[in-house]
Amino acid sequence: MNIIAKRVTEGRGLTAVPDSGVESAPEPVPRPDGELWRRASRGDEAAFTELFHRHAEAVWNHAYRLSGSWATAEDVTSSTFVTAWSKCAAVTLANDSARPWLFAVAANIARTHGRGERRLLRLRRSQRLEAAHDHADDVTDRMANESRLKRVVTAIGGLPKAQRKAAELCLLGDLSFAEAAAVLGVAEATVRSQISRARARLRAVLEES
Repeated sequence: MNIIAKRVTEGRGLTAVPDSGVESAPEPVPRPDGELWRRASRGDEAAFTELFHRHAEAVWNHAYRLSGSWATAEDVTSSTFVTAWSKCAAVTLANDSARPWLFAVAANIARTHGRGERRLLRLRRSQRLEAAHDHADDVTDRMANESRLKRVVTAIGGLPKAQRKAAELCLLGDLSFAEAAAVLGVAEATVRSQISRARARLRAVLEES
């Protein structure tokens, strides 16, 4: 799913067209998530595809911030939308937006994926398998960035459950307090309080490391 990791645009020359004097038709108004979600719940694949293209990049970015890994972000994004397709009939969106729910699902999948990756790493170490690494400058830079991100993700993973969930949605996922509150089923003031405590804990942990 490289399509969701980055956008590739191709520049093409444009040919000037004489003004015909006829006004162009207005662009169609995008259908809200809630409508697309309801259509998808009835098996409308075109509606679900529209939801995918609308939110896939944001979900991938969120998954990357959660995992610090490009490959894991792609896996998590794929699994998130597979889950969305299978469960959309049983889920009612909060505030008519799919993004908060997708972010919450991605966070759950990323945690499960992370546990699996750690088990695999321990297995590889026990078997003394060695992997070859590409030491090109761009790869080195990416690994350094991923290392810094993983420190933050690890610190968030060590927070108390309520603070961790709020931090994943608001600090890593860029959701508003209101959106996170709707997903978590708590008051907006509760999310604000959890984020304030999470930030204080994260500053202390990251300063120590």
